[in-house]
Amino acid sequence: MPKTVRIDKWLWAARFLKTRSLATKECTAGNIKRGATPLKPAASIQVGDHLEIPSADGIYQRHIEITALLDKRVSAPLAREAYLDHTPEDVLAAAKERRAIHLKDRLQRQEGDQGRMTKKKRREWNSGLHGFNDDP
Repeated sequence: MPKTVRIDKWLWAARFLKTRSLATKECTAGNIKRGATPLKPAASIQVGDHLEIPSADGIYQRHIEITALLDKRVSAPLAREAYLDHTPEDVLAAAKERRAIHLKDRLQRQEGDQGRMTKKKRREWNSGLHGFNDDP
């Protein structure tokens, strides 16, 4: 087992990001931090380092401690053993609540309300049939 690993390689191997190039982009953007210092993609990490990593949906920052170094991608159960998550419970609860609200909003949309407007919907919108009353 290596004593140090590149941060971009470890993030990919521990399944925080889908591809190594995405891990490199996150590091280059300054989103991955050790303490308060942003890490470059080639930065070496070791067991015991504490990192701040944005969640997959970008809602909150995860605070993790590295417990094992990975240089090859492993299964999800093995990847979870490579770190300890020290993210506060109140942050996780707030993020879970926001995801539930977002899911509820998505499920309540009517058919055709998501994405780009259809030609018919655009014509209705432009003709004033979109539900707003123009009278003061």
